[in-house]
Amino acid sequence: MPATPAWPPRSLPRLFVETSLGPDVRVELDAAQANYLGNVMRMKQGDQLLLFDGSSGEWLAQVAEAGKKRMVLTVSQPTKPQEAVPDLWLAFAPVKKGKVDWMVEKAVELGVARLLPVITQRTIVDKLNLDRLRAHIIEAAEQCGRTSLATIEEPVKLGSFLKSRDPARTLYFADETGGEPASTTFTHGPSLIVTGPEGGFTPEEAQAIRGAPNSRAISLGPRILRAETAALAAVAAWMASAGDWNG
Repeated sequence: MPATPAWPPRSLPRLFVETSLGPDVRVELDAAQANYLGNVMRMKQGDQLLLFDGSSGEWLAQVAEAGKKRMVLTVSQPTKPQEAVPDLWLAFAPVKKGKVDWMVEKAVELGVARLLPVITQRTIVDKLNLDRLRAHIIEAAEQCGRTSLATIEEPVKLGSFLKSRDPARTLYFADETGGEPASTTFTHGPSLIVTGPEGGFTPEEAQAIRGAPNSRAISLGPRILRAETAALAAVAAWMASAGDWNG
């Protein structure tokens, strides 16, 4: 007996748009999106694709008008409800350009809701191109099937970050000197993971994080991890035990 094909086909192009989506809504793409679909993907009038706007789930649409530099889409019906985003924030010390791009992309794929760059004494990079990182966030969400977009904030110094954070949100400190095993420490509820820079936190910084209200130090195992690896390992461990990986 032949298998029933999945609908809509997962091979359809998937695109984030700023327009609020709904039945029969017309979406005029910006120049870059029109160029990508028309000249790179070779889409033409009548072709189908999937859209999401970050707040109303995923929708099936088709190309209504296609020109050299212009494309208009017509939305038809929903294909996926808006996701329930796990309430996990990631505070990380920025690393070099290629590594931070990769880390942000993978954190989005893993399901992080908010990204918080934090400047420490040993942070090598103190400025970030947030427009570039937001573009990576969108591309990652398009690729992995998310229907919401993670947010990324302006970098702040560690001291200001600790003073302004809401203590009701549990802070999990990935402490290279040791802590409770990550696999058994995470609990359900609003969570914040804090990971350090290349070279780690200074002893004074580590003491300040450990002493913050509702803070728990966690261990990511016996091996020395790169900064971007530690951040993603902690996120994956949280998703497996307290996030949406366990159903």
